[in-house]
Amino acid sequence: MSSAPNVTRVSSEGAAWLASAATYPRSTLALWEERPDAPVVLPCGAVFDVVSAPAAFGRRMLDRLWDEGPGSGPVAVVRGRTLLFTAPGTAQRLPSLLAWEEWGSRRTRAVPALLCHGTGDAVTVPAPAGNDTPGASRWLVAPDTRHPWLPGPEIVLWAAVRAARAAVRISIFPPADQDAKVYDVSRRR
Repeated sequence: MSSAPNVTRVSSEGAAWLASAATYPRSTLALWEERPDAPVVLPCGAVFDVVSAPAAFGRRMLDRLWDEGPGSGPVAVVRGRTLLFTAPGTAQRLPSLLAWEEWGSRRTRAVPALLCHGTGDAVTVPAPAGNDTPGASRWLVAPDTRHPWLPGPEIVLWAAVRAARAAVRISIFPPADQDAKVYDVSRRR
């Protein structure tokens, strides 16, 4: 059981923070006042970046962040992907950190790809009112303040590596030669 907070509805301060990413923040807030169940597409890069992972793996990352780490910023599930809202600049830096960890290489093929959305990208965010319908876009950790804490690339990398270790065994050694002869040397005299 994760210790992630159960905040699934966006507060008015959280809505103001999300809307601040929009080209016309007041129009976005007006739309949400009229239709609090409306998802909106917001640009990334200035107020937040987003790291997108397959839903189950993203949930494992979220659990690691809350159970063993510093917690998370806002987190949503949209179209089968977990969206972790991160500090601006994360989308630019995280891919090189993942490459350094050999993420997605031949030996770590079982680890899912993480998509980084930053400057020039946009993401669909769930409605502030939340949605309890199974399979619908929803907030796992909704924004509840005008200045939420957002993890940077190193913290996201830390959570991804720990979630991957929990999901699959990753070895730094090449796979054993299946035709090699193995001798039991424990009974040597």
